[in-house]
Amino acid sequence: MVKVEALIRPQKLDDVKNALNEIGIKGMTVTEVRGQGKQKGFTQHYRGAEYTVNLLQKLKLEIVVADDEAEMVAKTIAKSARTGEIGDGKIFLIPVMEAIRIRTGEEGETALA
Repeated sequence: MVKVEALIRPQKLDDVKNALNEIGIKGMTVTEVRGQGKQKGFTQHYRGAEYTVNLLQKLKLEIVVADDEAEMVAKTIAKSARTGEIGDGKIFLIPVMEAIRIRTGEEGETALA
C-alpha cells in the first residue's frame, strides 16, 4: 500500500476531486495547511501598511491506495492540479505498512475499500 500525499492550491481542489472520482478514487483526507517553498510568499498593502505573507495557504490531500494504483493517482493529481506556475505544489508517495478498519477489524488492502 502507498500513501499519496499531495500539496495543492486550494482553488484546484474541485478539479482534483473530479479527476480522482473519474478513475474510481473516492476516499481522501483534505487538510488546510500553510507552507513556504520556492514561491517564498508575496508582499501586500493593507491600509497604507506593507506586510509580507510568507506562509501560503495550500491543501494537503492524503489518499492510501494499493501499490499498483499509486502512480496513476499521482499522475492524475499532477495533471488536474497543474497551472504551470510556481506554487502548484508537490506529491509524495510514502509506503504504508498496514491499514486497519476500526469498525470491522479488516486489515491490509481490504480495509481500504
